[in-house]
Amino acid sequence: MEQAEREALDRYLAGDREALAALIERYRRPLYGFILKMTEGRGDADEIFQETWARTLRRLPGFRPDNLLGWLFRVARNLVIDEARRNARFRGLVDDGDGSPEVDRIPDPGPDPARQAAGGDLGRRIAESVRALPPDQREVFLMRTEAGLPFREIARVQQVPLNTALARMHYAVGKLRAALRAERED
Repeated sequence: MEQAEREALDRYLAGDREALAALIERYRRPLYGFILKMTEGRGDADEIFQETWARTLRRLPGFRPDNLLGWLFRVARNLVIDEARRNARFRGLVDDGDGSPEVDRIPDPGPDPARQAAGGDLGRRIAESVRALPPDQREVFLMRTEAGLPFREIARVQQVPLNTALARMHYAVGKLRAALRAERED
């Protein structure tokens, strides 16, 4: 854990609410982006984000993580999975019985108009290809690309050996390359 992160946690535990606000803001983008993509853009992403922080903070006094962001991802991942089990709206995470996830469309968060004109089609094709990945591969891909988590931490979050996390990333990248190559050839 970085020294600044540890100091902010210590200040929060001592009652400094501003220290917590700084941590939340620091990790908002990678954590919320992961949750939003894993829930396929559904409205429960805000609730899962808040519950992730609430659960983490409740356990914080008795537990000192080595990597706060990795711990947050682990909690968020478990909440997304729990919600998927309880709520059929998250079909993309729940096996529909034939061995493949059902993929729903999510709204494009959209770049500005100039960028959208220049690369919007490619961005949409990539996003669609990522959504079509098997859930375990999509998780590894998003944790690595959205948050830059090291593979050791991804393996810890998914509770798998390091080689399994690396293999999932390898397969995900291979599938994305093949999908985008096939699309370009069409």
